[in-house]
Amino acid sequence: MIRRVLFVLAMHLVIAAPLAAQTHPSTGSNAYALVELPALALAVVFGFLTARALRGGRLGKGMALIAWGFLVMAIGHLHMQGEMLFGFNLFETLLGQDVGQAIWVIALLVTWILTGLGFYRLYRASASV
Repeated sequence: MIRRVLFVLAMHLVIAAPLAAQTHPSTGSNAYALVELPALALAVVFGFLTARALRGGRLGKGMALIAWGFLVMAIGHLHMQGEMLFGFNLFETLLGQDVGQAIWVIALLVTWILTGLGFYRLYRASASV
């Protein structure tokens, strides 16, 4: 029952973001930004739940890599929204402008690599079925 409720909530969030952006053009990006974070959180939660339900194995390990990639992406988007909405860049504040930008690029690469490896593992596992 809880999974059904979360699924329905996720679908509402996915549908609400574009509608909010169209309804309020001047604040559409802010409305989308606020809807984006819960949707990413749900993707991460369901990714880890799916990986756990698969109990490891090749499919479970692939799904876990995708979930970790989405988690890094969600943290990056949280940081990005903080900078967009409040003008606060945590990486640059703590590490300076050059290192902060380098960390941002590294986080992007980590997201892409984890997600790509996860999908590759899913592909390899499905090829053997």
